[in-house]
Amino acid sequence: MKIHILYPFVDGPWGGANQFLKAIKNYFISLNAYTEDENKADIILFNSSPSALLLLLLSKVYKLKKQNPNLIVINRIDGPVFLIRNKDLEIDTSFYKFNYSICDGTIFQSNWSKDQNYRLGLEKNNFETTILNAPNPNIFNKNNKIPFNKNRKIKIIATSWSNNWKKGFKTYKWLDENLDFSKYEMTFVGNSPVEFKNIVYKKPMNSENLALELKQHDIFITASQKDPCSNSLIEALHCGLPAIGLNDGGHPEIIGKGGEVFDTKEEILKSIEKIVNNYENYQNNINLPTIDEVGKMYYEFLEMIYKEQQTGNYKPKKFSLVDNLVIKKTLILWKINEKIKGIISRFFR
Repeated sequence: MKIHILYPFVDGPWGGANQFLKAIKNYFISLNAYTEDENKADIILFNSSPSALLLLLLSKVYKLKKQNPNLIVINRIDGPVFLIRNKDLEIDTSFYKFNYSICDGTIFQSNWSKDQNYRLGLEKNNFETTILNAPNPNIFNKNNKIPFNKNRKIKIIATSWSNNWKKGFKTYKWLDENLDFSKYEMTFVGNSPVEFKNIVYKKPMNSENLALELKQHDIFITASQKDPCSNSLIEALHCGLPAIGLNDGGHPEIIGKGGEVFDTKEEILKSIEKIVNNYENYQNNINLPTIDEVGKMYYEFLEMIYKEQQTGNYKPKKFSLVDNLVIKKTLILWKINEKIKGIISRFFR
């Protein structure tokens, strides 16, 4: 069984999907189950998330399926995009049509994401599973993490590649103005639309440097909204940082007993105190799968569908030209609409 991940990988610091899929790719390579040539793959793993290359990638899937009708296509679905952006329902609609028309299996990143996608119209697939993400263990680990010490300033950190306000920046701005900086210090790493007065800002880092930075801190905070499976949160937990997360999206599933969740900004201060007063207990209760465990779950899910096909118990879906055109039409109309809105906005401004 040979697997190919159809994704536009980027070197250096980039979004969460890019970092996670790199780690999964390395796991498949370690099993000698990966091929760089999509034409030689038995299984294509596709990542349904917005991308400038989305139309090109969808066209590739159609061509590959046309060349090899027995090709198995697995969809790692994100979002919903609509809940993250408060717009672009057309993107989700296109993903749902793609998932129903061609994808033999669906991988959700959290049960929250699964439930919300169903609510917006996703239909159940022939094969489905929910698998949390995991980072590269050679980078994101507890090695050389600073010891916790209540007798010094408690070190808090937040990170985000995206500067979308829904990534929690109103909350970080509030912390910048309300956190007691005589007791705490806070760092933000990534891209931010906010100019901080008290929080130390650092530019985006590659994974190696980000891990080193995380390990210089005690507690991780994320206030991102509608985040299906935050890789920044998972990376911090794997580095041994108890976490405080907004009670939304996949955060509660990921944090478990390894931290606290909050509903209002004011609750964050109490959550920090709780963790500080019982740090070791929270740290010992961090319980997340390793990349090997996650990779094994991915591999076994793909292998199960492959075996069903090989024994004649399952035939991969057929993807028609009509399905391809419908999906493309929806996305093209969405892109045209976005350009028109941009022109109108600039004109009136």
